Amino acid sequence: MESQIAKAIGLKYNPVALIWSEEMPMGAMQFAEGKWGCVMWLVVHAAKGKTAVADVKTFGCIGGGVGLGFGNQYKNFPGGEDGFCHFLSSGNAKRAGGSELAKKIKPFLRDEAYDNFLHGERYIKSPALVEKFIRNLPIMEIPKPYVVFKPLDDVDEQKETPQNIIFFVNPDQLSALIVLANYDRGSNENVIIPYAAGCQTIGIYPYEEAEAAKPRGVVGLTDLSARLYVRKQLGDAHYMTFAAPYALFEEMEKNVADSFLKRHTWQNLLSDN
Repeated sequence: MESQIAKAIGLKYNPVALIWSEEMPMGAMQFAEGKWGCVMWLVVHAAKGKTAVADVKTFGCIGGGVGLGFGNQYKNFPGGEDGFCHFLSSGNAKRAGGSELAKKIKPFLRDEAYDNFLHGERYIKSPALVEKFIRNLPIMEIPKPYVVFKPLDDVDEQKETPQNIIFFVNPDQLSALIVLANYDRGSNENVIIPYAAGCQTIGIYPYEEAEAAKPRGVVGLTDLSARLYVRKQLGDAHYMTFAAPYALFEEMEKNVADSFLKRHTWQNLLSDN
């Protein structure tokens, strides 16, 4: 499946199709069961031209399980949801039983993760606010066992329909996608930037938007940890993600030909990239 958007904005990496599947694709990259990994690595793998996959046992990290639609995996975090609420905020060191739990799980954690478990990532001010953050997430369980990340060019339209399409974009390209998402709507707020993990902005948030009469695009990679991990894969600090629910992607594709993307303002910006 060829993308007119990708051509028009000069995309460096492949658009990535996120597909729910009953079958695991042969030869796809997959994390080993029980091994830590960032879901965004799977997305980057697909952006570079290869297929990747995750299921309920191989989503890499607790947040990734939530982000891909495998239910409320925060309940399985060390110390349960309360442990996660402290992890994302002030840390578990002063929570009752937190230090003892940290000692038990230390052999299974990277040094950075162990330090964050004890002292917190400090992304949200308090455990109580993290609890509210969780309640506001569109946590869901998808109806199929596998989430597949595939280069859009490799999608067979006769056999599979993506849930959403993910673009890795620089600031100019992100601006173009935001304009294009609003181009044919008659309203001004057709793109959102939720506070969430990188995987959640390419997973459950676009899933939720797909249920709307007019789904919105979702900007991501505002997750500082995910940015650090993706930088190691792409070698560039300036990428953001833009996830378009498939219906929005099709709308945007149809509007490329007669839009600003053919005019001199965009062409001048494009020549500078």
